[in-house]
Amino acid sequence: MVDYILVGLGLAGAAFCETLRRNQKSFHVFSDQSQTSSKVAAGLSNPVILKRFNLAWRAHSLLPFSKRFYEEIESELGKSFLIEQPILRKFSSIEEQNLWFEASDKEHLNQFLSSQLLRNTNPALNAPYDFGVLNGAYRLRTEEFLTAYQIKILASDQFSLETFDYSKLQIRLEHLEYKGVKAKNLVFAEGFGVTKNPFFNYLPVQGSKGEYLIIESKELSEKNAVKSSVFVIPLGNNRYLVGANYNPVDKDNRPSEATKIELLKKLEGIVNCSYEVVGHVAGVRPTVKDRRPLVGTHPNHKNLHIINGFGSHGVMIAPWVALELFNSIEKGTSLDPEVDIHRFLSLLSN
Repeated sequence: MVDYILVGLGLAGAAFCETLRRNQKSFHVFSDQSQTSSKVAAGLSNPVILKRFNLAWRAHSLLPFSKRFYEEIESELGKSFLIEQPILRKFSSIEEQNLWFEASDKEHLNQFLSSQLLRNTNPALNAPYDFGVLNGAYRLRTEEFLTAYQIKILASDQFSLETFDYSKLQIRLEHLEYKGVKAKNLVFAEGFGVTKNPFFNYLPVQGSKGEYLIIESKELSEKNAVKSSVFVIPLGNNRYLVGANYNPVDKDNRPSEATKIELLKKLEGIVNCSYEVVGHVAGVRPTVKDRRPLVGTHPNHKNLHIINGFGSHGVMIAPWVALELFNSIEKGTSLDPEVDIHRFLSLLSN
């Protein structure tokens, strides 16, 4: 008997595993790694939505909380996954500059948005109206982090690389059992895969496909992330991540040629240098109509739980939401109503 079975090991799953581990709870993870959105994500934890200069949801508390969470794992593993990542917001007009100045003067934004414009000194960048500087962001190298977590943290008897078969789950009064593993609780952290989950597929996970290009350019030589119609994020060794798009219709993990053309067109508006496309990745983000996470316990099964719906902010949201769910299960604390799946209870019977 273990305390928990966990299904899925993206950012949500890893954050919940780590929360269990820090609280001396036993668990077993099942994952087929079919949901790729966490691993292909840029991993940028950005406190401000740079399209409209609005503060991201609960950024003041979630940003430092999540950063400490990952730093503690780094310390244990002796590896570095976090990178301080200043972001340059490219302006397309004087009007955008003025909007930036207005936002940087607001009390809840002034610690992140510099009130001084940064002149463009990089000839490889096309920025006639210069940049606004956003401070406080960091980037998590998500694929390296998740791979290291699985290999270095999880013991061989804690992880099974396989697709979860819902028909094999036996739900008892006080425990459940799956393929010989007995547990007190089961947590689904499947990302967009939850749409196939017979227990939680009533939840309004819409899904938004995102694609990134990986380019290589010696001429670009930029250490900051640059945000315009897309992000250009330095990866090191003259490589950059370019993206992402938001496609609410296409729901597979295969990169598309149409999106590649779209991203390259946007990139051409940012850079004035030669480059080579060396990679193209895609994943479906688990987005929700109200743009809030999905966390909680099934209304009819007290030992089935879910942690999902992070959209494009999983790096920043996952550690706090994992603790919220853990405290709800183990201590009986009330979930924050903004994330509690009971806000969609009326959908269960429809």
